Amino acid sequence: MNQQNSLSLQALNSLDGREAKQWFSQCCAAPKWFKSMSQARPFADIHTVLKAATDIWQQCSTSEFLIAFEAHPMIGDVNSLREKYVATKNMASNEQQGATDADNETLQNLATANHEYLNRHGFIFIICASGLSANTMLDAVLSRLHNDTATEMTLAAAEQIKITLLRLEKGLVNNLEKGIHTS
Repeated sequence: MNQQNSLSLQALNSLDGREAKQWFSQCCAAPKWFKSMSQARPFADIHTVLKAATDIWQQCSTSEFLIAFEAHPMIGDVNSLREKYVATKNMASNEQQGATDADNETLQNLATANHEYLNRHGFIFIICASGLSANTMLDAVLSRLHNDTATEMTLAAAEQIKITLLRLEKGLVNNLEKGIHTS
């Protein structure tokens, strides 16, 4: 992550509303979520940030979930990561590392399964891919492909909040590792 996206908790709490919404939108693109996170400040510690993030996400509607999902590239679509999603590039870096290390056959199978998933459910397959191999992601999309859309919406929303929490931690962790605490 580059330093412009990494903030101390104190700096996050001090951002003006527009800047805070922009910073939070890099973690999750659902407008209700990032606006509410901006309004929930100031935060006492990382735990209150993560709790607020989860609580606010649970109050979001299906349409908000879909907006958040649309901000993700399809798993394995490395070109999308580089081109279409520049705004979340730093927060999302290495989230699909397993896909970038995969062989061509696995990537093709992943792309095919992802397109089938999109056609079936109307949104891309969402998984917290951090630390997962391409084969693990392929197995996951294949196992979830035949679920009904309501089940997939619930599963995808649960994966989205995992991704969001990782991005929040990534954005604040450098300062926490340095021992910077605010109260």
